[in-house]
Amino acid sequence: MKPKIPRIDVGDELALREVFFGEGEGKNHVVLCHTLPAEDSGKKPLPISTVFQDSMDDFQSNNNNLVSFSLMDCAHTLPSGKTIHEKFKLNLKKRPTIFVSGKVGPPKQIPEKNLKTGSMLTKLLKGMLVPHAAKIESTKDLKSKCLNKNTCALLLKGGTPTKALKDAFKNLLNTYEDIEFASVDSQNMMLIGLEDQLPEYQGGHHRFVVFKKVSGGLETKDGRLVTSMASLDTEISYNNMSTLINNVQKGSIKPKKLSSLPQVKTRSKKLEEQEKAKRDRANKKKQPPTEKTAQSEDNDGSKEGRKAEREKRRAQHRSQNPDYKEKTPEEKAEIERQRRQRMAEDAKKWNIGDGDSEEDEPVDDESYAGFEDVDDEDGDADDLDDEDEDVLDLD
Repeated sequence: MKPKIPRIDVGDELALREVFFGEGEGKNHVVLCHTLPAEDSGKKPLPISTVFQDSMDDFQSNNNNLVSFSLMDCAHTLPSGKTIHEKFKLNLKKRPTIFVSGKVGPPKQIPEKNLKTGSMLTKLLKGMLVPHAAKIESTKDLKSKCLNKNTCALLLKGGTPTKALKDAFKNLLNTYEDIEFASVDSQNMMLIGLEDQLPEYQGGHHRFVVFKKVSGGLETKDGRLVTSMASLDTEISYNNMSTLINNVQKGSIKPKKLSSLPQVKTRSKKLEEQEKAKRDRANKKKQPPTEKTAQSEDNDGSKEGRKAEREKRRAQHRSQNPDYKEKTPEEKAEIERQRRQRMAEDAKKWNIGDGDSEEDEPVDDESYAGFEDVDDEDGDADDLDDEDEDVLDLD
């Protein structure tokens, strides 16, 4: 024999306030409008809806205490003069007339399309009342189901979640009732504009990020939607995810403001290459400048710049050669003397500055007729040689 369905006392104001507004124990209620005939009418009460009964049996067989099933006379007149169905706009012509109320808010009538079978009603009730993560499949979903909420925790699945991860996420849903939770399949989807700020995607590995709305909304009057994010860089576990959420809520972690909202795109090799290049550029900017870059910045092409670069090269050479010993002034003077001696010997070989050679005898000026411009060109070439010698002076 099936258990008797409890009936709400419409004359008890406290009971009505609990059912309608979730006061008291704060439960959720699934109520079937069922009016009993007058005692002296001789009429039999209408049978209980099998859809309502089957759904109640389904919840009770699974020991699910999420909702309380009960009956109510929706034709009862309230002290305000309105009936219950008039006050909460319940259409008694649509049968069975079933509404959900309590913790989820004032009475909301179940659509007829969900009242064809008990399993359909059960599925709807679980979707409405059982905490679950919203499924993100498009940019529109991401904005409406996650980014537009005050705080949203998003799980980017890199594969099929393990039972441990499912249990951890379920516990998060029950612990943080004021936070919206969502998930996206990273195997097939990419969050463009966010991937480079998250740990790099790897198949089989999950990622977790918390969004906190800064301002705006989806309505034109609200202004542009602006949000911020903080990602989890450690192992995905209940404790780590819970800690990140707590730190964001308390302000100990300040989420990074996003310049633009991320977009959901289908994963492709082209998009992966673009995101990888973007990530590499960002990482390159974070790296300190190399010694070579620093040297090129110091050497601006001037005489002082070239001298500074030579000094740096000498210091680098000496640091790489620990056995190096600085030369004494006497050794430097001897090296300079030998250099000048070599220069003098080379000058004699080429008869530079020696007026006694036969080859230095005067030559008739007429033999140079027509070559006056050659002397000028040689002079210009000498000037260029002097400039080149100055530019290439790296010693």
